[in-house]
Amino acid sequence: MIDRLDHAPEAEAAPPSGPAPAETGAGEAKPRKRRRDGALVGYLSGVFTLLTLATLAIGGALYWGKSVFDRPGPLQRDTTVMVQRNQGVTEIADSLARAGVIDDANIFKLGVAAYGAKDKLRFGEYAFPAKVSMREAMEIIVSGKSIEHAFTVPEGLTSLQIVERLRDQPLLTGEIKEAPPEGALLPETYKFTRGDSREKLIARMRQHREEVVERVWRERDPGSTLKSVDELVTLASLVEKETGIAEERPRVAAVFANRLARGMRLQSDPTIVYGLVGGRGTLGRSLTRADIQSRTPYNTYVVPGLPAGPIANPGRDALEAAARPAKTKDLYFVADGSGGHAFAPTLVEHNRNVANWRRIEKARGVPADRLAPDEQTPEASNEGAETANAPAPTPSAANSSSPPKPAANDRRRPREQR
Repeated sequence: MIDRLDHAPEAEAAPPSGPAPAETGAGEAKPRKRRRDGALVGYLSGVFTLLTLATLAIGGALYWGKSVFDRPGPLQRDTTVMVQRNQGVTEIADSLARAGVIDDANIFKLGVAAYGAKDKLRFGEYAFPAKVSMREAMEIIVSGKSIEHAFTVPEGLTSLQIVERLRDQPLLTGEIKEAPPEGALLPETYKFTRGDSREKLIARMRQHREEVVERVWRERDPGSTLKSVDELVTLASLVEKETGIAEERPRVAAVFANRLARGMRLQSDPTIVYGLVGGRGTLGRSLTRADIQSRTPYNTYVVPGLPAGPIANPGRDALEAAARPAKTKDLYFVADGSGGHAFAPTLVEHNRNVANWRRIEKARGVPADRLAPDEQTPEASNEGAETANAPAPTPSAANSSSPPKPAANDRRRPREQR
């Protein structure tokens, strides 16, 4: 028993002596692993912190940039800037900065890039209101809505006169090789942008004229004696030159239509002037007996029927009046002193109207600029003695050698075309 008890502790104590080294190695590995894990966590934490700070910085920069891009700009008053064709965003930003529209070209370029509008900026002349923001300036240029200018062609101008006005318009470009045929252009108000070509605007005038004439000819009076579109335009040009009052055009057209139907010469003073000076349109003096007797293909005191062609470019109303004249028996008209005309179906009534006009002229101290009835050129007609002694038309808004100034009651307003 004693021996067993003595040796038992030795047997029990022996086993721990073997595993002891293993426990020591494991204890050393655990701290190393913890150190590695801690380093990784620290690294990741640093990266996360750095990314967070970078994100905050970028977000802050973007927020600041957007606020600058959206805030009211430095422009004190409305202005215009021309964006040239093929200009890039850098050139556009510099142009806007020079004009005072923006105060930071770099912010503008970054904003345009951020909105994906770099390739959407369009050339043209743009209007920028005071305090416009960079974003609004960008949107204006992206819209392509350039400033539109107006070019007004008054009714009754010749093609040469219209060409001269086009050449005097500094916002248009290009040369005009030759004046279009008389009566080929439609008097209207046309919209254009800076840099448009003059030939392009003429092409639009011709196109609109074709469209209007086609419609008017299609809707003409079934009883009209006009044989072609050319005759329609020619007659309309006489109507246009004879009166500037819209309500009178159908009556003036009726006078010409009635005289044509009776074989009477039209005796329209503007045809004398056109025969003498052509497209220049202005004689610069009163007509003389020699002028009235001048043998040109346009002088309706000499040639029967219509003149050789249009003597001006008539507007819509004159074209419509020529196509659908008023239903009257009038054969004469003369100025009535109010800016309009007095119409008469007979020579007797017409002579009374002429005498009244002469009295008005005398009271105003205006010298007569037409020949007396017994000095004018007799017309060939089937009216016999009545028309053989018909006096020439006397001064009125229509008898000037240039397009008449509208009377006080002239309600004409140029139409707009785009």
